[in-house]
Amino acid sequence: MFKAPPSEYLVPFDGSFRVASAPTLGDKNRDSKKLLKKSIRKLDQQQKALYAADRHAILLIFQGMDAAGKDSTIRTVMEGINPAGCQVFCFKKPTHKELDHDFLWRTTCALPERGRIGIFNRSQYEEVLVVRVHPEILAYQQLPDRFDRETVWQERFESIRDQEKHLARNGTVILKFWLNVSRDEQKRRFLARLDDEKKQWKFNPGDLKERARWDEYMHAYEDALNNTSREWAPWYAIPADDKRSMRATIAAIIVEALESIGLQYPSPSEEDKSHFDECKQSLMNSDEH
Repeated sequence: MFKAPPSEYLVPFDGSFRVASAPTLGDKNRDSKKLLKKSIRKLDQQQKALYAADRHAILLIFQGMDAAGKDSTIRTVMEGINPAGCQVFCFKKPTHKELDHDFLWRTTCALPERGRIGIFNRSQYEEVLVVRVHPEILAYQQLPDRFDRETVWQERFESIRDQEKHLARNGTVILKFWLNVSRDEQKRRFLARLDDEKKQWKFNPGDLKERARWDEYMHAYEDALNNTSREWAPWYAIPADDKRSMRATIAAIIVEALESIGLQYPSPSEEDKSHFDECKQSLMNSDEH
């Protein structure tokens, strides 16, 4: 079963992670642009082998506060990847149909097939983040009458852990990235959006209401990461104040994870090989009249 690549940003598996101690600014002294390009080239090669071998699936989960850079990071890190082998899902407010199922249903339906890279921009973790900060949402989730509000978060953590372990056992490599943006940097990005007519569509006045509950969100993230970072489904708390450094770090972690599972192109059978010379000769003569 897959094991997490080491990283200084890996959330430990013993529950000791603290948001207050997690950096929001990465190493600005390295050449992030060069590192990112190198990783993207490697990722392209690994993705081709992943698709050809058809034995593993890759699931990348991105979570973060508004303006943390989820959209741009996904776009940049996946630049040049064959679209046929990659799929992206963005999970927003659940639909009525989704609410008629358990909280894991809609993301389960979007899981990547073997040979593909699946990307979740937000995910099932919204159910232990946004819903935890706004527990009034539970009233609209059509939960059983004997539903216990005191144990719901631990029960949801358990359900998430169980599903992720099941997926890992069956060949899905799970990497989860929390884009750790500081409150000051979020403010700067919000102001930049308001000043740029091409980016104003991204801003929602409701974002300020969520920003006002920053401490509650940080508590929810800390608890969620501690309860669900496991060797087979690790969380990485990535400093997100500098986007170049963040993207380079994420790309490097993905490449290392893919390299660790030893992807190889499938080899033809001996029987198939025995016909190759005959096939080549047939092709060479195919245009002769």
